[in-house]
Amino acid sequence: MSDDPKGPLGLNRTRIFLLCMGALVLLITISMMMGGLGDYNALKEASNAAKNPTAEQLGGN
Repeated sequence: MSDDPKGPLGLNRTRIFLLCMGALVLLITISMMMGGLGDYNALKEASNAAKNPTAEQLGGN
């Protein structure tokens, strides 16, 4: 078999790699726009803190 290019838009290793890297960058960008992992952890901690009263809430009136 020959490795003749299949037109100007044929896929080869370099183009497949670039497509995968572009998809990864797009995924990271969307994740950062939605808040990322840090905001998820902060939301989880706030949810746990809301369930249990803090020392300030118990001691102060």
